[in-house]
Amino acid sequence: MKMFPLRPMEAADLPAVLAVQAACYTGVLLESRDALASRLALSPTTCWVADDPRQSGTLAAYLFTHAWPETSLPPLDGVLNDVWRLAPAPLTWFVHDMAVAPAGRGGGLAARLYAAAQAAAVAAGLKHSRLIAVQSAAPWWRRLGYAPVAAETASRHADKLAGYGAAAVLMERTLAG
Repeated sequence: MKMFPLRPMEAADLPAVLAVQAACYTGVLLESRDALASRLALSPTTCWVADDPRQSGTLAAYLFTHAWPETSLPPLDGVLNDVWRLAPAPLTWFVHDMAVAPAGRGGGLAARLYAAAQAAAVAAGLKHSRLIAVQSAAPWWRRLGYAPVAAETASRHADKLAGYGAAAVLMERTLAG
């Protein structure tokens, strides 16, 4: 089994992140460097990467997560700022994007990245999580305790969800504290 060391993401990782993203997603889900950099800037402690030890500067996987108001969804490929911190709504841990390059698949890397970021989110006091499952990933997220949100909640976010593709599923779970 290959060992891929995990570490918090750094801004210098963004070119390698974009390479993994291009290998894993279709055109509609590709996000700009600026959009991803804004997520990293919001929450550097909950964004993680797995280095590919076989080639310096190459990543096997990445994960972007950040706090976000529970009453809204961040836009796909939108540059985020911290104005949302002024919102009176409770915050949720939003799991924005995780991708595992072909070289990193099959060894539990996604679960390791998720556990590292979740520990940081719980340490920051977040008790709830949301995500948008894409590319048929909902069954994988169910194994981590996520379930689709109620239909009325999903319908309130229909416009933003549509940007993630027809099969996108808004899911949530409570975090253990």
